[in-house]
Amino acid sequence: MYYEVLPAKVFKKSPRLEDGILTYSFPENLKIGTLVEVPLGKKSTVGIVYKKVKQPEGDFKIKEILRTLYDEPLPNHLLKAILWLSEYYLVPLPQVVSLFLPNTLEKRHKIAAEKDTFKDIDTKNIPLNSAQTRALSELETKSANTKLLHGITGSGKTNIYLTLASRAYGQNQSTILLVPEIALTSQLVQIFQQTFGESVVLIHSKQTDKTRRDTFESLMNSKSPKIVIGPRSALFAPLKDLGLIIIDEAHESTYFQDQTPKYSALRLASFIAKSKNLSCILGTATPKVEDYYLAKTHNSLVTLKEKAKDTAIKPEITIVDFKNRDEFSANRYFSNALLKKIEENLKNGYQTLIYHNRRGSAPLTICESCGWQALCPNCFLPLTLHTDSYKLLCHTCGYKEKVPVSCPNCKHAEIIHKGFGTKLLETELKRLFKTAEIARFDGDNEKENTLDSLYSDVKSGKINIIIGTQTIAKGLDLPKLATVGIVQADSGLSLPDFSSEERTYDLINQVLGRVGRGHIKEANAIIQTFHPESPAIINAINSDYEAFFNYLIKKRQKSHLPPFFYLAKVSVVYKTEKTTLSKIKEVYKSLKSKDGIYLSAPMPAFHERTPSGFCWQIIIKASNRKSLTEAIKSLETFPGIRLSIDPPSLL
Repeated sequence: MYYEVLPAKVFKKSPRLEDGILTYSFPENLKIGTLVEVPLGKKSTVGIVYKKVKQPEGDFKIKEILRTLYDEPLPNHLLKAILWLSEYYLVPLPQVVSLFLPNTLEKRHKIAAEKDTFKDIDTKNIPLNSAQTRALSELETKSANTKLLHGITGSGKTNIYLTLASRAYGQNQSTILLVPEIALTSQLVQIFQQTFGESVVLIHSKQTDKTRRDTFESLMNSKSPKIVIGPRSALFAPLKDLGLIIIDEAHESTYFQDQTPKYSALRLASFIAKSKNLSCILGTATPKVEDYYLAKTHNSLVTLKEKAKDTAIKPEITIVDFKNRDEFSANRYFSNALLKKIEENLKNGYQTLIYHNRRGSAPLTICESCGWQALCPNCFLPLTLHTDSYKLLCHTCGYKEKVPVSCPNCKHAEIIHKGFGTKLLETELKRLFKTAEIARFDGDNEKENTLDSLYSDVKSGKINIIIGTQTIAKGLDLPKLATVGIVQADSGLSLPDFSSEERTYDLINQVLGRVGRGHIKEANAIIQTFHPESPAIINAINSDYEAFFNYLIKKRQKSHLPPFFYLAKVSVVYKTEKTTLSKIKEVYKSLKSKDGIYLSAPMPAFHERTPSGFCWQIIIKASNRKSLTEAIKSLETFPGIRLSIDPPSLL
């Protein structure tokens, strides 16, 4: 008998989409989806049986499948998802297969599967208020497979998730709960473990290859429903009885994989939901504009506008204009209003959270005489000063060097450092409040000083002032937090990207959601900004998503951007700028002859210089996806093309 197999290893240097299938023989009858080990060149790899075929014509030897790995096949919805993802994102099949299967699956030795049994779990005592009950009813009655649950911060989306998962569990069906990052959602995981106990299965990138393989095997052999929690890769859990998908914080950019193969977990989850006719719930306080537009268009939007706790209070918000230096008479980084609140909180035993989305001490090192600037030799981007190690660091590639004592260009002794990051803010606050317990959380933390390791001190209030980047903006529920200070709310608005306003709105909304959660009667926020008139800032402060959506959707329509147009970013990278420019011009010339698309001029990427060489790009826009994919497929003859379809950002 002969079978077409999808191997998990690329077997051609530049495979076309249709080149990802090989034919093998096997003496026994195999089910579609069976995981097998097959010879490939001088080695072997894992593969998935795709279909049974007749004996191929021609005088050549057909290699035999070496062995089957499991008695049961991969669930059919995953095989469909592999084929869909390859076609939708124009990714060679072997790359997609390797994404879905654990790395060391071929090292498995067949062992007898442990039979687990259904465990009866009490899920009847999940409290729901009237607003949550109404939202739950709407989610269950709307006909669309993918539904958007737009619930404000603190509205109790988690209890709705629990109820939906418990009802699926009662029908012997499993649930996949996607989270942006396991490290930032420990509270959510604990809540589900309290309800479902050992039926909760975690999948994440920090697990060893063996742990991930063992988890995969246990799910393949499972006879009882599970609650699988994890980031993007949790979607690949081999659950035969999948009945529900929930995506928490659905606006997060981490749901888009930015390494090859590039894809959106939201779009993949929607496809799986439709193919299995189950519900996919996108839960968020700040929906992506295109998701909100689609939900309104397809009548799949459910809103939750009330706080879950009656004790929750609306924070008192003060906007401070950074351009008015009278407001900063005591300190150049912290306004008088913010310093006053910090002092009051220290006296009253409350916490202050200081948010600034920039690491390090100073992002700009220049010579005041000749204008020389410290740039990364790999990326040509400004190096950031880190005063604790007194080194200059590139936040893109990790390059480090010592701080020069004089200008390398003109030998002038006055080197100045401009701008500020979280390390500089930490230094300033320790100088201003010498008796306070202060902790900084960002990408520079050592293992012993991470938010996870110090979480009990943060939650108990032992740490008086918390400083950090996005790490502290998400998911924290701190009983003693009284004040949030956003040091520069507009820092992301200057980025030349169509999603910069949306990201700014999201982050401000998330940070403001840390206060007023009902633990204490004090709740206030100080917003420092150079642009107090910005719609992203004004609407975030007013918690008016609808107004922000209406503002942004008009801009998107005028600019031919999602959800009205499909996007693709085509990039080339070569060692020399001359070769890069020559190649990108060839690509542009080829694309210009295609119908139904709009092209940007060839231009340097935001990160023009990378460790791999110079990077230039072209942005393709199309009002229908067929025109976009046909244009991209025409570039198969160009080796080394880098492709991103439906990118959440063009940077």
